Order: sequence, then C-alpha cells, then structure tokens
Amino acid sequence: MSLSAELERALHYPRGDQLPAPGGAIELAPGVKWLRMSLPFALDHINLWLLRDRFQGREGWTVVDCCIDRPESRAQWEQVFARELDGLPVLRVIVTHMHPDHIGLAHWLCERWDAPLWISGTDYQAARYACEVVNSFGGERLADYFHSHGMLDAGELEQIRNRKAYYRGLVPAVPKSYARLLDGKRVAIGGHAWRCIAGYGHAPEHMALHCEARNILISGDMVLPRISTNVSVYEMEPEADALTLFLDSIDRFAPLPADVLVLPSHGKPFVGLHTRIQQLHDHHRDRLAEVLEAARPRPVSAHDMLPVLFKRPLDLHQTTFALGESVAHLHRLWYAGQLKRERGEDGVWRFGAV
Repeated sequence: MSLSAELERALHYPRGDQLPAPGGAIELAPGVKWLRMSLPFALDHINLWLLRDRFQGREGWTVVDCCIDRPESRAQWEQVFARELDGLPVLRVIVTHMHPDHIGLAHWLCERWDAPLWISGTDYQAARYACEVVNSFGGERLADYFHSHGMLDAGELEQIRNRKAYYRGLVPAVPKSYARLLDGKRVAIGGHAWRCIAGYGHAPEHMALHCEARNILISGDMVLPRISTNVSVYEMEPEADALTLFLDSIDRFAPLPADVLVLPSHGKPFVGLHTRIQQLHDHHRDRLAEVLEAARPRPVSAHDMLPVLFKRPLDLHQTTFALGESVAHLHRLWYAGQLKRERGEDGVWRFGAV
C-alpha cells in the first residue's frame, strides 16, 4: 500500500466514492448540498456548497464558492439552478478566498441573482487588484522573481513574461461591493450560526466556516483530505514566511470536535480532522528535513529544491506553484535560523547550512 493510500485510509468518507453528477448535487445534511465542478487544470475539480437559508426576509440559498468563469462552468450552474434550488433564489454568495476557482464566477452569480458578495476584506482587495492591474500573476516582475530563485531557462521565463492576463482570464470581474467576513464573526445561515475562522499562508485572509450546531466545517482550501494545500511565497510579498503562517492556521481547527464533518474544496467530504491536521504537520516536517539535508553540502536555490519536494514531472503551470512552495519551505528554515541566505553575483538567492 502506498503512503498516500495509507494516509487516506485513516480518514472516513461518509459518502464513500459517491460524487455529485455534473450540474447536480448530493444532499449531505438537510439543506446542505454538495456541488462539484470541473477545472481545466491538473487539479481537475472544485467543490461548491449550497446552504438553505433565510436572508433579509426571503427564503432561498447561500452559495459558498463559485468556480472559474468559463462557459462550461456557467452551463453547470444553469443546470444547478434548474434542478437543485427548489424554485428558490440565490440570496448571497460567500467566497472563502480570492483564488480563481473560488471567486471566478462571483460577479456573474451576484449580478444574476442581485445577491451580495461576502468575503474577507483582504481577499476582496487582492482580487480587485488582480483583476484591474496588468501583469498580475505574470509578467516581468514575476519572471524576475522566479529568476532570483533559480529559474534560469530562457524559454520558461519568456512564457512567464507573456502571461500578462492569467488571473483576469479566469476572473474577469469582481463585484463592486462586498460584506466583510472577519475572524470570529458569526454568520446566520439557515437559522444556525456559522463562525468564521481565518487562515493564512495559502491566501491573504482565507475564511473557513464552522457550524457548531450542525457539526460541519467548510474548510475551503485550508484542510484538504488527499493533497497538501499549496503554500507559496511570491513577488508581491517576497519575504513572507507563508509555511509558518499556514501551519499555525491549521492548528486553529484543533479545538473542533473530532467527528466534525469536513467539507473541503477539493476531494471528498470526510471525518478525521484531527488526524488530517497531524498528517499535514508530518508531511511538512518531512519535506523540511529533506530540504535541510539537501542544503548541507552546498547552498541551494528554490529551483534546485523542486525535484526534492516534487517527485513527479511538472509542467510550467505546476512549476509556478511548486517554485513558490519551495521558497516557502526554505524561508521557514531561514527564519528559524536553520539556514542562511545569500544572493549570488548571478542574482539568485541560495540557502545554505548555518
């Protein structure tokens, strides 16, 4: 049995291998529906949630997360509207964070249903910036940043320079106004209180939602059952210690009940939150040990660490995430005083033994 299969067996999946049909839903609890929409990436799907609600005197549904904006996603939503809403409207749209698969269609859903967007203030502003500023998530600055961490292939760097509208291609607009979610804020949904739990390291200010009465946690991307959350450092905040922020954040879920039903953004709903938190800590502890060992003989760049951290072939799209994650691991060791950092005459940051 592979290590990943052994780890997965430690979790319990109440619905087994059952998945929602395209344009359909699975009811996980009364008034809690699970949607699953396709993505054109290696990570090929996202889970979305419908929560039966009463808001401002109207009966209907609250949507949690949206998928990227493309014709296929809109078509799947149209099927959901026809099949799963029981003739009721969407009352509001909650977005856990600003990444394209979560906020991409928020503008369309909000306009179509005249529904407000609810999101953290930090992620709202980050999404607005990414939509409105040319070269967000690409362009010259990102190419220079990747070069400074060891990406030296001229062809790859040129592709990064030419990727000038990556975010806007998936998120063409963001609603012009929003209601702010804050850590600890309690949002009434369907007659129950859902408490916001802020998380950092993956997104600027990710918001998970926990309902004590229903024993359900909408974990977003902070806790995923099969894969580890991407935790990266990029050019906008180049000195960040993102991995420490992430590991501290997942510990904030530890006080929740062991049998809470976790609704993740990728993978299947599961029970075993405490086990999964420990698995994630173990995973990053092992990766950090590998990086530290690799850096002992000679200083290494983040790009040098890609084959150490990622054992599979990576296309350029995956490499952009992997390189940011490599920097995050090196930075945690650097801030902890276990590695030192120096910039070479070639402009590349390298990390070596203290």
